[in-house]
Amino acid sequence: MSINQGHLQHDYYTDIITFDLSPSVSDPIEGELYISVDRVKENAVLHGEAHIKELHRVVFHGLLHLLGFKDKNKADQEIMRIKENEFLDQYLS
Repeated sequence: MSINQGHLQHDYYTDIITFDLSPSVSDPIEGELYISVDRVKENAVLHGEAHIKELHRVVFHGLLHLLGFKDKNKADQEIMRIKENEFLDQYLS
């Protein structure tokens, strides 16, 4: 939770935090993904998903953030979920 509070000023738990470390948009993508395995497990149970599938979902979610996708509003969240599902379907099939 300290990363969440210290860098994002969020006072709640999250499953993944993504930091874009790319020097500029014309450089290769560099970033760090911080994943809460406990939160991933809780979300898997909550959504009736296999733990490994939920873990892959949050990894894809973080990578989508590095590619410029946002999820602060409902419309962006829907787009993000569609993209996550596309990647999950391709990766897990």
